[in-house]
Amino acid sequence: MSAQMETAYVYIKERILNNTYKPSQKLTEIQLADEIGVSRNTIKKALLKLEQENLVEMEENKGATIKSFTLEEILNYLEIREALEVLTIKSAIHQMSDADIKELGQILKDMEIQVQNGNFTQYSALNKQFHNIIYKSSKNIQSVELINLIKTQLSRVDIRSVLVPGRNQQSLEEHTRIFQALKNRDEKEAEEAMRAHISNVRRTIRDNHLILL
Repeated sequence: MSAQMETAYVYIKERILNNTYKPSQKLTEIQLADEIGVSRNTIKKALLKLEQENLVEMEENKGATIKSFTLEEILNYLEIREALEVLTIKSAIHQMSDADIKELGQILKDMEIQVQNGNFTQYSALNKQFHNIIYKSSKNIQSVELINLIKTQLSRVDIRSVLVPGRNQQSLEEHTRIFQALKNRDEKEAEEAMRAHISNVRRTIRDNHLILL
């Protein structure tokens, strides 16, 4: 990937994920080329890569449309993610080092501070770090790749779901339960805690889809 294509790809992707570009919004190659300062051909290549990630839908000679998902599609993605998250945590719990556990504990403390401060953006970043340690420890590369693909698809909804009243505190409690299970090397409890966590994410989106989608 050339430097210019990388620039265009990252620029467009970030604006899709942070909801600057809205679902079903049309993007033209001319508009994006002018906005980013690269050629239309570079934009086309960047959009084709984003299409492979299921973030846009290409239209011949018309540019692209930001991919939108139905509630049913989102809930199905989360059901798949739950199964994959369980696989990774069951593998990670037997391979996670004491240093990893310590790092998870510190992240959890930082997450609690951000909940108290109402800093949703920083909380989401720490949440990502927490899960990434589990992914790394699992050494299940294929499952992690699929989880990250699903999380990319749903990141716009995930980012907004933390704004649902009470969700951050609930999420913190869920991660505390996951952490304690990992610390105690309790595989059954870790599996149940992870299932409960993703199930609650799914329930939050289902119950608040009118404001999240």
